[in-house]
Amino acid sequence: MTAVVRLVLLAHASTEAQRAVRFPTDEPLSRRGRRELERVVAPVADRIVAAPERRAVETAAALGTTAGVDPVLRDPALRDPALRDLDYGAWAGRAMDEVPAESLQQWLTDPHAAPHGGESIAELSERVAGWLAGLAPGRVVAVTHPAVIRAATVHALGAPPAGFWRIDVRPLAQVRLHGRGGRWSLRLG
Repeated sequence: MTAVVRLVLLAHASTEAQRAVRFPTDEPLSRRGRRELERVVAPVADRIVAAPERRAVETAAALGTTAGVDPVLRDPALRDPALRDLDYGAWAGRAMDEVPAESLQQWLTDPHAAPHGGESIAELSERVAGWLAGLAPGRVVAVTHPAVIRAATVHALGAPPAGFWRIDVRPLAQVRLHGRGGRWSLRLG
């Protein structure tokens, strides 16, 4: 029998870029994000991994402390570059209304487009699918970004790339996936 991966994808806590509707940079959690973490119960895990950006590492460290797992801040090996946020290229740090409307529309409708010079949704999805395929069995909590969680969910469901933009991922949202033999299912509840 093939071993099971029980994966909880957890979005990082709030940042100022989210509040201001800006494309993110490598920023810390906001005061609001730190308050949000006070109310979170860490999912049960054999291991916690995080995206390398500061906002994900800070979220994972807080969860690791409450879950009894060594905080990710002290162990760089638990930071997985495959979980990094989408590369927004020239748009990083800019407010959404500062981006040319035509370029934004192209990016939102064509998963292969990268008018910002960074990573396309298709490239992100390929990276995330590769990460999912390489996960070792066990209970894993991955603290990452809304874009990564969208890509993983679309992949798990076998949905078309257009489904990416139909998934809303709020700060500290949790998506549970179970994987066995390369097949994934979404766990609700």
